[in-house]
Amino acid sequence: MTVCNTNKMWGNNFFNGTSVVKRNGESVPFELQKFEHFILRCCENTGIDQSLLLQEIGKNLFDGMKTSDIEQASILAATSLIEVDTAYDIIAVRILLQHVYKDVIGKSIDSVLSPSLKECFINGIKIALNNGQLDPRMANFDLEYLAKHLRFERDFDFNYLGLQTVTNRYVLRDNNRRLETPQAFWMRVAMGLSLSEDKPNERAVQFYEIMSTLRFVPSTPTLLHSGLKRAQLSSCFLTTISDDLEHIFKCLKDNAMMSKWSGGVANDWTNIRGTGSNIDSIKVESQGLIPFIKIANDVTVAINRSGKRRGATVAYLEMWHYDFEDFIDLRRNTGDERRRAHDMNFAAWVPDLFMKRLINDELWTLFSPDEVPDLHDLYGADFEKKYVYYEQKAREGSLKLWRTIQAKELWRKVITRLFETGFPWITFKDPCNVRSPQDHVGVVHSSNLCTEITLNTSADETAVCNLGSVNLAKHFKDKVFERELFSKTINTAMRMLDNVIDLNFYPTVEGKNANMRHRPVGLGMMGFQDALFLQELNIESQEALEFANNVTELYSFNAIKSSIELAIERGAYSSFNGSKWERGLLPLDTIDLLEKERGLTIEQDRKSSLPWHELRSLIKKHGMRNSNTMAIAPTATISNMAGCSPCIEPIYSNLFVESNMLGEFTLVNKYLVSDLKKLNLWNKEMLDMIKYYDGSIQQIPMIPESIKKKYKTSFEIDPFWLIELESVRAKWVDQSISHNIFVKGATGKLLSDIYCAAWKKGLKTTYYLRTMAATQIEKSTLDSSYGFTQKRVYTEMSKACSLENPDCESCQ
Repeated sequence: MTVCNTNKMWGNNFFNGTSVVKRNGESVPFELQKFEHFILRCCENTGIDQSLLLQEIGKNLFDGMKTSDIEQASILAATSLIEVDTAYDIIAVRILLQHVYKDVIGKSIDSVLSPSLKECFINGIKIALNNGQLDPRMANFDLEYLAKHLRFERDFDFNYLGLQTVTNRYVLRDNNRRLETPQAFWMRVAMGLSLSEDKPNERAVQFYEIMSTLRFVPSTPTLLHSGLKRAQLSSCFLTTISDDLEHIFKCLKDNAMMSKWSGGVANDWTNIRGTGSNIDSIKVESQGLIPFIKIANDVTVAINRSGKRRGATVAYLEMWHYDFEDFIDLRRNTGDERRRAHDMNFAAWVPDLFMKRLINDELWTLFSPDEVPDLHDLYGADFEKKYVYYEQKAREGSLKLWRTIQAKELWRKVITRLFETGFPWITFKDPCNVRSPQDHVGVVHSSNLCTEITLNTSADETAVCNLGSVNLAKHFKDKVFERELFSKTINTAMRMLDNVIDLNFYPTVEGKNANMRHRPVGLGMMGFQDALFLQELNIESQEALEFANNVTELYSFNAIKSSIELAIERGAYSSFNGSKWERGLLPLDTIDLLEKERGLTIEQDRKSSLPWHELRSLIKKHGMRNSNTMAIAPTATISNMAGCSPCIEPIYSNLFVESNMLGEFTLVNKYLVSDLKKLNLWNKEMLDMIKYYDGSIQQIPMIPESIKKKYKTSFEIDPFWLIELESVRAKWVDQSISHNIFVKGATGKLLSDIYCAAWKKGLKTTYYLRTMAATQIEKSTLDSSYGFTQKRVYTEMSKACSLENPDCESCQ
C-alpha cells in the first residue's frame, strides 16, 4: 500500500497553507504528508484502501482546526464506513487508540512497545494516589513488576464500541485528562481486587490476564471503583420495607445512598398496609403504599449513580396485596399524576397459588398485609394453606379489608399493563424460595433491578449483588469450545468476586451485615449467541439446546467447585450450616422439591453429565465459601466492552445504529457479513436491503435459507423456544437469569400463554417484554425498490388477533 497523490486524494488544494492548533494552543502548519502516513498505518493489513477514508475525513476539515478535532473527524469518518466493511472498525480502533495514548502520555507514539506506555501506567497510579483517588494500599504494589506484565497489544482486541466505552466512561481522569490507557485500566482494576490477597502482585497479574483477554469482565460498579478510596463494587441492592413510617423513610434514605454509590435498587413493598386500612396510633385510614412509591420515584430521579448513570429503582409487590391493581397502573400515562411513578420499574411477585387459580378459572382474594402479616414470609404448601385460611376468615367477617376478583380478570389487567407500559415484570415467588440454598435463614421477598438475583431480605439485612460475567465467545479456538480454559477462567473469576465482598464499601450497615454473613456472588455468562455463530449452530436447533444445557452445566459445576476450593482456603460462609448445600442439595436437586411443593409436574429435563456426587462429598467435608454463586445478568454495557452479544440473548438485530456523544454510526453483524462475503453477496445493495428490513434478512430472496435460519433475530425466534433454552439453563443456576420476552405481533392470549409456559417450566423470573413496533419508519428512498412494509404485516397480525380473541385489551 502506498500513499496516493495528495491533490487526487483530497480532491482540492485546500491544504496548501492550512494551519492547525496544537493541544498547547500553538498554531502550526498542517503536515499533510505526516497525517496521510498515519492513516496509512491505521489501514495496514485490513484490506482497506486509505483513499476513501481520507476523502471522508477531508469533508470535515477546515483551516485553524484543533489537532484533537482532526482526530475526532478521523474517527467519525472511519465509524461512518463500518457498515460498508467491518474492517473499518479496526481502523477506528487504531485511530482512537492514538488519540487516547496522546491524551495519557502527552505525545504520539509509533508502537505499543513504547516504554512510555509502561511509564504512564506507573505515573498514573502515583498521580491518582497523590490526589486522593486511590486506596493508600495501592502504593504497596510493585508497579515495575506489574508494568512488565502489561500487554498493550491487547488494546487492539477491542472493537470500536468497546474501546470507546472503556476510554470515555471507565478510565481514571485527572482534571478531565485520562490517566489510564485501556491496559492500565484493567491492571488498576486487578490491583484493587487483589488488595486483600497474601500475594497481591501475583494475584493482580492473574486477575489482569482474564480481564485484558476479555474472558471475564466484572460489573460496572466494580470497574468504576476498584482500587478507589471508597470502592463500592456491588451492582444491586434489595431491601424489604416494614409497615412502619420511620422504617419507610429510613429505606428511602437508603435508596438515595445506594444510588449515590452506583447501585441499582430493588424495594419489596408488600408489607405496607392497603389503602383504607386502619392506623391505630392516630385513628385514621391509611393512604396505602402508592404515595410512598411516588416519593421513592422522586428519590430515584434526584440521585444519579456515581455521576455516571441515572438512578434506577424497581418496586416489587405480591399479587394478593389490596393495592395491587393501583400498583400496576403506576406507569400509565392517564389518570391522577399524583398516583403515577414514571421513572421507576415495577414487578409482580406471583405465588404459585395464583397461577393455579388462573388455570382453573377461580377467584382470587386481595388482602391488606396488616391483617395477614405472615403471608409474605410463607411460600409453597404453607402459603397455600394459610391463604385459604385467611379467605375463610374473610368470609366469616373476621377481616375488615379484602375483596375478590376472578384470577383471569386480574391476569388480563396485568398482561394489558405489561403490553401498554412494559410493567409489571412477571416474577415467581415460589420457585425463587423453594429452590433457594438459604431457605434455612430467611425468605426471598423479591428479585433485583434486572431479575437475576434471588437473595433473602429483611429489615436487618439488605441483599447485595456482586456480579461479573464470563465471555463464552473468548473460549473458542478453531470453532472448538475450550472447556479447560473456561474452567480456569471461572476459577479465577470466582476468587475475584469473593474478594469484592471483603473489599467493598457498603452504603448501609444492613448491606454489610448480609454480605459478610452469607457472602453471595453472582457469576454470569455472556456471548451465548456468539458461541452459536462460532459453531455454525442455528439458535432454533436441538444442537443449540444441547450446547446451552452442557455449557451451563459446566459453568455451574466450576462455579460451585471454585467456591468449595475457596472454602478450603478461607473457610465456609457463616450461615452455611443448615443450608441446602450442607443438606446435600444442589441446584438440579431442587427441581424435585419445587415439583413436590407445587403438586404439578415441572417440565424440566434433569439429566446431568458431570460428577456432581464428587461436589456433594466435598461440600459436606469443607462447606461453601459463598451462599449463592451464579446469576446471569443482562450485561448490556460490559458485553459492549467485550465485543460480544449480551448474556444469553439472541441477536436483537443484524444491524443497529449506535448513538453516542460523537454522533451515530451503523453496525452490522460481523458474522453475517463474513458469511455473505464468502458467498459474494456483500455489497451496497445488500446493505440497503438489510437496512430496509430493519436488520432482518428473512425477506431477502438471494440469501440462502441456511443463512436465514442462522441469523434469525430475537423477534423471529419462537418465544416458546427461548423459554425452552432458558429452562435447560435454569436448572443449573442457584439464583436466576435475566430473561427478556420477545414477541412479534403480540396478542393477549399469546402473551398469557408465554408467561404461563415460563411458570410451568419452573422459571424463577422474567425481565422486560419486548414487542415488535406497530409500524416501521418510512424509507422513502427504498420503498419502491423492495415493496414491503412491516405495517402491512402487522395489520394482518392484528386482524388475526381480534378474530382469535375479541376481548383482548392489548389489540383495541
